[in-house]
Amino acid sequence: LAMADGGFQDPKVPEVSVIVVAALYKFFAFEEYKEFQEEIQKLCDENGVKGSLLLASEGINGTIAGPRCGIDKVVRRIRALEGVGDGLSYKESLMNPDNRQDGAFMRMRVRLKKEIVTMGLPGIDPTKRVGTYVEPKNWNELITRSDVTLVDARNDYEIDIGSFKGAIDPKTKSFREFPGWAEANLDPSKHKSVAMFCTGAD
Repeated sequence: LAMADGGFQDPKVPEVSVIVVAALYKFFAFEEYKEFQEEIQKLCDENGVKGSLLLASEGINGTIAGPRCGIDKVVRRIRALEGVGDGLSYKESLMNPDNRQDGAFMRMRVRLKKEIVTMGLPGIDPTKRVGTYVEPKNWNELITRSDVTLVDARNDYEIDIGSFKGAIDPKTKSFREFPGWAEANLDPSKHKSVAMFCTGAD
């Protein structure tokens, strides 16, 4: 059964007993992010939504959990921000009450940050300079090309579970370490086409 904001309700689980876990992010020019902190915190608190949201001048990123109606209200408000709309990267899953105690998170935290994805490089603006996003249907063809260098940008735990054949493991513990690795290991004259993948909300 389709729900608002791209979600789906399992017809076998009553709505009142379902916890919706939603991961979301969007890079956009967010000038009013400081003013938005109190508003979105209050909206989450009033609707039983818990988790973490990061706000910065470059956008919003986070994971939240709560009842169907609460998640829908919060996501609807985020989508209403200028520059977000349907461009919000969003993915959700459902938790059955038999598999939880007090929900997925204990409290709601909305934090102001310099970056929503920590890289530690001042001056980078993901809203203005980005790579080329690849549709899933085109991914396998891309990474089998002989001129493409494939890099797994996930953390070590995720890489240990599995990766694409031939992908380079940077062995970084956090994304903050990635720019240094790229500087030392990727030569623009040699690695002209680089395909990267990470765990995201798409």
